[in-house]
Amino acid sequence: MKRYILGLILLSLPALTACEKFLDVNNNPNNPVSSTPNFILPGIISNGIQTQMFTALRTPFITQYVVSRTANSGGNDQYFFTNAQSTNTFNFSYFQSGGNIPVMQKAAVAEGSPYYVGAGKIMQALILAHATDMLGNIPYSEAYQGGANFTPKYDSQQQIYATINQLLDEGLVEMLKPASANFRPLYSTSPSESGDILYKGDVVKWQRLAYALKARQAQHLTKKSSYDPAAVLALCAKAFQSSADDAQLQYQVAVSPLANTTSIFGPTRANFGGATFSLNLIKYLNGTTFPGVTDPRFGVMVPSTSTGAAPGAGTASTANLTPGSTLTDFYGGWYARDLGYFEVITYHEVKFIEAEAYFRANNKTAALASLKEGIRAHIRKMSAGGTFSPPAVTFPAITSAQIEAYVASAAVPQTEAALTLRAIMEQKYIGMFLNPDSWSDLRRLDFDPAIYVNFQYPVYSSGTGPLLGKYPRRLLPGATEVTVNPNAVAANYAEVGATSDQDYVTKPLWFDMP
Repeated sequence: MKRYILGLILLSLPALTACEKFLDVNNNPNNPVSSTPNFILPGIISNGIQTQMFTALRTPFITQYVVSRTANSGGNDQYFFTNAQSTNTFNFSYFQSGGNIPVMQKAAVAEGSPYYVGAGKIMQALILAHATDMLGNIPYSEAYQGGANFTPKYDSQQQIYATINQLLDEGLVEMLKPASANFRPLYSTSPSESGDILYKGDVVKWQRLAYALKARQAQHLTKKSSYDPAAVLALCAKAFQSSADDAQLQYQVAVSPLANTTSIFGPTRANFGGATFSLNLIKYLNGTTFPGVTDPRFGVMVPSTSTGAAPGAGTASTANLTPGSTLTDFYGGWYARDLGYFEVITYHEVKFIEAEAYFRANNKTAALASLKEGIRAHIRKMSAGGTFSPPAVTFPAITSAQIEAYVASAAVPQTEAALTLRAIMEQKYIGMFLNPDSWSDLRRLDFDPAIYVNFQYPVYSSGTGPLLGKYPRRLLPGATEVTVNPNAVAANYAEVGATSDQDYVTKPLWFDMP
């Protein structure tokens, strides 16, 4: 994945199809007007996933994984929203990633490479799923027309969900074809790395990704009368079989001028220099929420010196600094390693989805087994320990005995009779650390204080803040859309009856309504 994490290829791809042949004598061999799918797919993958990375600079403050160290910081953990915060979520969904999928698919069809068509459809579904779950209604049916239509209409989220499922089904059809049906291999290292940088050409893992995405989107619909836990379970059975199937990108050593190939959460890019862990999260790990049980992830996910802070309250505690440095303690956690990984959707998430679906199907025996496996899978991913620089932090190894002791502890239900939705969602919340889709769970469960017992409304110096005591349900439209496509944006506001930006973000999305 080296050199692709930013998808630099993609930065030039819009130009690849924008120019028509003028005079053959003026053709520049160093400025191609077309490309083969193996050179387009890496940028689609890296920038499609980077869409979620940029969103993850905002959503961890909403989901209270992190809070600002500064009291009354406004723009971070006190639910002050701006259009600029959503711009990358929108732009990377369309201009840097999604807009290149039709180009790649056309080239793949022309040469007879159905795996590239399938990968494009699955990536399109992944991109749309993230964009609609963060923003609501979004363009698709009139999107990707370039200069022919700068103002595409917005499709309803209900229609986008149907489109996501259709794309995933179509992607599966392509990925089930034999390798012999492909003109071009899905992945190659000769003469340089190209093609499938996500799974290195493993089409079975692409199939499992498609089913995992279908399961996630179906589980979002627990408020709907059409929700069917049996259907979700059938999807989970065909999804990821172990953490080796996880959809994630590995960050790379910074190579000038590509310093931002390192972790979006890491100290080199310094996006979280003003953040510390939330009191909400720390209480789950340090034995407060589960008295007498210290989570083996305490000291790995977060430094064991971390005390946490309430949203909006800030903290001056030196305990919330990385040991031995002046860096905030966020950079002493496993997910802030410069050369760590960014998780899109994982095996442990699938097991938590499965646990909830079993619970809703009243099969508590199977629900408990899935819950425990989800916990084990998440802890195993960070169990090796080691020293990483930067940050110059040594993480302790977590043994199998420690994992099993935690699974057998009072932090986890030990009988079917003791199993509750709260127990499932608390463990999923921990396991989904920093993942934007954790916000989807909070919304569809209405930020229920009986489930998320440590969650609290932000502290304000006066009053209840811009949302008037309500929780956020959506991001604002991206700043570019407000400028370029104002009529579509206005139609969205009118549809939900929003009278202002801050009112708009409190309106539930379609998936979040009965």
